Amino acid sequence: MAGDAEGVAVPPDYVLKNRALWDAQAADWVAAGERSWRGDPEWGIWHIPETELGMLPEDMNGMRAIELGCGTGYVSSWMIRRGATVLGIDNSEGQLATARRLAGEHGVDLELLHGNAERVPRPDASFDFAISEYGAAIWADPFVWIPEAWRLLAPGGQLVFLGNHPFAMLSQALDSDAPVDHTLRNPYFGMHRMDWREPDGSTGTEFNLPISEWLSLFDRTGFDVVAYHELRSPARGSEVRFFVDADWAHDYPSEQVWKLRKRS
Repeated sequence: MAGDAEGVAVPPDYVLKNRALWDAQAADWVAAGERSWRGDPEWGIWHIPETELGMLPEDMNGMRAIELGCGTGYVSSWMIRRGATVLGIDNSEGQLATARRLAGEHGVDLELLHGNAERVPRPDASFDFAISEYGAAIWADPFVWIPEAWRLLAPGGQLVFLGNHPFAMLSQALDSDAPVDHTLRNPYFGMHRMDWREPDGSTGTEFNLPISEWLSLFDRTGFDVVAYHELRSPARGSEVRFFVDADWAHDYPSEQVWKLRKRS
């Protein structure tokens, strides 16, 4: 199934910019999506196994779930395997085309929407569980998408998301694709919107917050924190994955996981 989540409304500038970026790069993510659809759940750039992180409820039978920024849909497929009914929403039609094809090849009933996770055309309390691995977790404005996730969840519902750790963003050059190092390049206090341009000319907008501001946002919105994980590379080494090398990510957290519950 497919649809459009935005109707005639004009999305914010960063939504359109990120849409163009991900449509242009969609083909680069096909092979990874195919592998993840075939494999067991593992998370983030270091492929940490589900048995270690526990991102998903073990039994999702009868649960209504939404993936906010589903990309090629592999996380949605993992939830369907556990018994959930799933809606995936993504900003990139190119990514959704891969998700749609893979759902058909795997015989999976996955509903897909083209749209922005800051504005999901579903009634209040439509879902029991919401998740984002990157997706909305870094590409949507937290001051908008976190309250939207709260609205979509039933009382007691869970929101789990994984994205870049603020520490990694402090050292990330916004005009280079070089991995982070030990130089502080961006302010911590006031961290929010980060517009970058890589040497190849590609541009995008990511979001992050100081940890204290994440906590304040959750509390104001009506979420309780169930757990927080700071992720590291499993071992030292010179291997570079995206924006960090294994040595750096063994000493400093490159990614974070928040597990939240909507107050009843």
